[in-house]
Amino acid sequence: MEQYTCKAYAKINLSLDVIGRLENGYHLVDMVMQTVDIYDVLTFEKTMGEISIQSDCGDIPLDQDNLIYKAIIKMRERFGFVGGVKVSVEKNIPIAAGMAGGSSDAAATLRAINELFELGASVKELQEIGVKIGADVPYCVEGGTMRAEGIGEKLTALKSCPGLCILVAKPDINVATKEVYQRLDDLSGYSHPDVEGMVQAIANQDGKGLAARLGNVLEEVTIPMHPVIQTIKDEMRRMGAVNCLMSGSGPTVFGIFEEEKQAREAKEKIAEKNLSKQIFVTCPCDI
Repeated sequence: MEQYTCKAYAKINLSLDVIGRLENGYHLVDMVMQTVDIYDVLTFEKTMGEISIQSDCGDIPLDQDNLIYKAIIKMRERFGFVGGVKVSVEKNIPIAAGMAGGSSDAAATLRAINELFELGASVKELQEIGVKIGADVPYCVEGGTMRAEGIGEKLTALKSCPGLCILVAKPDINVATKEVYQRLDDLSGYSHPDVEGMVQAIANQDGKGLAARLGNVLEEVTIPMHPVIQTIKDEMRRMGAVNCLMSGSGPTVFGIFEEEKQAREAKEKIAEKNLSKQIFVTCPCDI
């Protein structure tokens, strides 16, 4: 095999709780994550040179700072394959959005290098490599509906998410995850989402119960920093969203709608009010 093309899917957090902090600065989390049908397309080609990355997006690094590059290096260190790789990235997942775009690209890279060089690594091996790149990477290797604990590396597969119509909107701001977690540490306390209830709602395929239990502790930090997030949430609710939530550390907001027509009308209204230029009507998916 000389070339391999794959998709790297975005994720949203249906629940995100922070339950502690390790001495090394990593936070202990309890999350329910879901991949959605928004994805980057990555094409990998064997070369006689080194690692090169090109993209249709001018806002991502194309050197050693890109998680794609780091993933290739980790695979080379682990398996010792010979040869270079040229990577082309068609970028569709919003950047610095709380949707694991970089982590998903890294996870797709682990899977692609495994196939391209016929390395025979298992999903578990790829996840073990992935956690050295970023806390969300092990989840993104497998995707679907999962509970993630520890620093994000302890994964429990759940039933597939019940069918939902989801509107995703990323305002034209970027959020630094590190800063959000640092500010969370400064809070005297915060409300914790019902992660167990979310897991049970998914097990029961209860879409309304799922929507009712959306929760993200990081909203208490990011929304005061960027009030437009709350404005988008309010607009989604006004347009018929059953519930809505910020994903990850933000600033992306997603809303759950009973009907696609409502979601598309909300999309038009949010665009009309210039609250977001990156808006998607999507649904849960498995990789």
